Amino acid sequence: MKILSIQSAVAYGHVGNSAAVFPLQRIGVEVLPVYTVNFSNHTGYGAWRGPLISPDDVREVILGIEERGVFPQIDVILSGYQGGEGVADVILETVARVKAANPAAIYSCDPVMGNAKSGCFVAPAIPVLLRDRVVPAADIITPNQFELGFLTDTQPDTLESTLASVDLVRATGPQTVLVTSVERPDREDDSIEMLAVDDSGAWIVQTPYIPMKANGSGDVTAALFTAHYRSTGDLAESLARTTSSVFDLLTRTHASGERELQLIESQEAYAHPRMQFTARQVR
Repeated sequence: MKILSIQSAVAYGHVGNSAAVFPLQRIGVEVLPVYTVNFSNHTGYGAWRGPLISPDDVREVILGIEERGVFPQIDVILSGYQGGEGVADVILETVARVKAANPAAIYSCDPVMGNAKSGCFVAPAIPVLLRDRVVPAADIITPNQFELGFLTDTQPDTLESTLASVDLVRATGPQTVLVTSVERPDREDDSIEMLAVDDSGAWIVQTPYIPMKANGSGDVTAALFTAHYRSTGDLAESLARTTSSVFDLLTRTHASGERELQLIESQEAYAHPRMQFTARQVR
């Protein structure tokens, strides 16, 4: 499998492509990373150095890849945090050209805009751009529960309302939706869930809640789920494998006391997940 991954990159730590690429490689996926920013570290530190990559420069890198004749071999286009507004146009152009070269290719979009605790942390135009233009072009999207609410102008909280919001966003284009950070009022104490929906049904998986802020964990989740699902087409299996891997990554990171994901140290969790959680069909 080949994945063209258009995301941010950092030298120190693990977010964007700097979080997604290694786990994908560790499960045998060839990744073509294209950077939208090249920062010293993620912006959560409040200070960072390095450039935003201009949309024209991102486009040039992708054009160079296309000129190598690679587009017919690309199975997935993956995008995450987009930085500036102009990158969306480049991504949409790329999706169209890759799909023209390989009609079996899919586009997986992680519509990064914020979370329930922090609110939106991207430029004000980005969420609207994602909702109106980018998400409708995607085959898979991986929003958290907060982002799903923005995309559908709803406030999902219960399982029923979250499923209803998923149905609304699926009607706009993407057929497969993975909702992360699902927090239901009636969930078990100290637990958190992920919900996945496609034409075959809806599946949910519950894990213990790990009390930490883990920048980049969503990028790992989106990458692994997309690769497993593209490879197997099995929604429940892909959800369970991804959950197992990410839970062990977060557990190791929390135990380390470090702020950054223990991405390399957790590599066996991607290659040989323990499968300690079972997805439950809810529709």
